[in-house]
Amino acid sequence: MVVSQKVVSKSEGRVVRLDEVEPSVAAIELAADHDARHLEVILREAARIVRTRPPLVIAETRHGFVCASAGVDASNAPEPGTLVLLPLDPDASAAAIRGKIGERTGRDVGVVVSDSFGRPFRNGIVDVAIGVAGIMPLADWRGQIDSTGHELRTTVIAVADEIASAAELVMGKLAGVPAAVVRGLDVRGRGSAQELVMPPERNLFP
Repeated sequence: MVVSQKVVSKSEGRVVRLDEVEPSVAAIELAADHDARHLEVILREAARIVRTRPPLVIAETRHGFVCASAGVDASNAPEPGTLVLLPLDPDASAAAIRGKIGERTGRDVGVVVSDSFGRPFRNGIVDVAIGVAGIMPLADWRGQIDSTGHELRTTVIAVADEIASAAELVMGKLAGVPAAVVRGLDVRGRGSAQELVMPPERNLFP
């Protein structure tokens, strides 16, 4: 099952009211002609600022995700004047959802918590996995031999991200569909979304 980050965050109380935010000098400088309070929330959620082009901020979150606005979003917020933040621990959120499904249905299902991210050097956004439970997030094909006899040396497939992206086609951005069931896959296993984060020593674009 793929569950939208927004519904997870809202259920966990990860919502901020703008009228309770006092912007800092840094937020005011970054805001340009936008709401400085929004920028202040982004700065508070960021572990590291990667790049800025006011009012755009690319930041690394405490989870290690590098994304626009540190994952802070006004779309599909519960009411005007509020912002939705990423879950504190999306893997734990996925595990909790998986546990509840197991209790209520007796089914052993994998769970992906998905969110929309941009991609370097590519236009458009796609949904990726920010939390997983009960599935292997990566499929390592290194050492396999292709049809021409070539040994794969670097191929590791981001299975959890592919599942999240496929589910987004069903869930959409404006339809208010919070989750999707994905059938026909056998990706059972253990792992976390942290495995999808590029280790700093392998990052060519620090």
